[in-house]
Amino acid sequence: MGLIIFIVCTIGFHIGLYGMFKKAGIEPWKALVPYYNTWEMVQKMPLKKYWFFLQFIPIIGQFISIWIYIKFVEHFGRFSVLHHAAAVFLPFIYFPYLGFSKNERYAGNAVVKNYKKSSAREWIDAGVFAVVAATIIRTFIFEAYVIPTGSMEKTLMVNDFLFVSKLSYGPRLPNTPLAIPFVHHTAPVINTKSYLEWIKLPYKRLWSSPIERNDVVVFNYPVGDTVVGEYESNINYYDALRERYKGDRQAILDRDDIIVRPVDKRENFIKRCVGIPGDTIQLKEAILYVNGSTAYVPPNSATNYIVKTKGVALDEEVLKEEFNVEGKYGQISISGNSEYLITLTEAEAEKMKQQPYIESVSKKLNYPDAKEYAEDEPRYTKMFPQDTAHYKWSEDFYGPVWIPKKGSTITLTPENISIYRRVINVYEGNKLEEKDGKFIINGQKTNQYTFKMDYFWLMGDNRHNSQDSRFWGFVPEDHVVGRASLIWFSWDKGPRWNRLFRSIK
Repeated sequence: MGLIIFIVCTIGFHIGLYGMFKKAGIEPWKALVPYYNTWEMVQKMPLKKYWFFLQFIPIIGQFISIWIYIKFVEHFGRFSVLHHAAAVFLPFIYFPYLGFSKNERYAGNAVVKNYKKSSAREWIDAGVFAVVAATIIRTFIFEAYVIPTGSMEKTLMVNDFLFVSKLSYGPRLPNTPLAIPFVHHTAPVINTKSYLEWIKLPYKRLWSSPIERNDVVVFNYPVGDTVVGEYESNINYYDALRERYKGDRQAILDRDDIIVRPVDKRENFIKRCVGIPGDTIQLKEAILYVNGSTAYVPPNSATNYIVKTKGVALDEEVLKEEFNVEGKYGQISISGNSEYLITLTEAEAEKMKQQPYIESVSKKLNYPDAKEYAEDEPRYTKMFPQDTAHYKWSEDFYGPVWIPKKGSTITLTPENISIYRRVINVYEGNKLEEKDGKFIINGQKTNQYTFKMDYFWLMGDNRHNSQDSRFWGFVPEDHVVGRASLIWFSWDKGPRWNRLFRSIK
């Protein structure tokens, strides 16, 4: 249906230009040739020749082309905002009107020179320009982002304000270009979708560059394709189906607040890329291994420690000043009169051990069989791939897992299919059927699969307080937004001056 609409709009657009060219005294067949038609417009109006060549600048060039069309419309004596909006948003209707209506004629350059804009119009044009420029920057160059949770502490703190570079891995074309500017997926006040899905573009990244291992990456939440209104980003549809509805898919589908989102409108998450395509990752006793070697440990990464004092209470002010522990965000959990669960970096833990009032400091390990979740379920029931028959893992004892790489082929087995099922079926759009331990992909029996995209494994630096790949799996390349590059502001009851303009490593 989308392809049919695109074809109809394209035909209407060129038919309209055909009529407009004829009225302007240009050979009308030239209107049907992309770029040659804008060259003819530039010559006819006339505009400086460099405007034609500016169209070939990626991203910006598309807006230059639109500007040339608007200038051509002005040579038909049409200067109002309404007419210009029609030229931008409905050219497949408006251009045929200009080209074939007996009431419209090509007025030439004289009418443009004689036209004087009102003050109100000057403000409107300036506002439109500002919105367009800001939208280009936000979509393709960089975007501001605020840290909402403690999953990256203490590398990134709650209420750190970041700049995310979209040029680092190549700007990604939006899947849903028809959207309200500066709004992610939900329009404020009216609380409805901020985008239209009349036009859906396939995944395309300009000047693509690889993600480096250990980059801090912003990405669209992979399992955020479907959300339940009650939970929104706090719990995804699949967890809700497993935990609250006990696998009863019909019961959850009977709700009237199920929301399905395209890739670019899913929630933004931020984590560290610890595994790139082709890597094998594993955690043993909370230590991460990549391809069998101990992984890089960010100096400010944190984890939970059990701190026992010599019968004295810990002072929250001292904890904040000396150990960067902020109780407001749940960094302190009391489990006894002299026993605390505290999130610390490795250096902070060593410093804590040296205090005269401390008896012991030990890392808290989460074992697969530990029953600490709701309904007293073992920890492994939460972990990706939620296949408890084959994999009983926890946050600290996990893997090994091989990360899919574009062009690589694997042999599918009843044991590994749960790890790669969503990749094959959802992210890469195949029809996967499983019968008697055999696999049918797109109607063909096979036990081999070749991946079409690269995938990544992302984890929070705060390893015990992070919803990351250990819970929902791989991040496809088309979900990657950009690299977190700079903290430009930070706030906790006032500015955190020592964090301003700090680069992210």
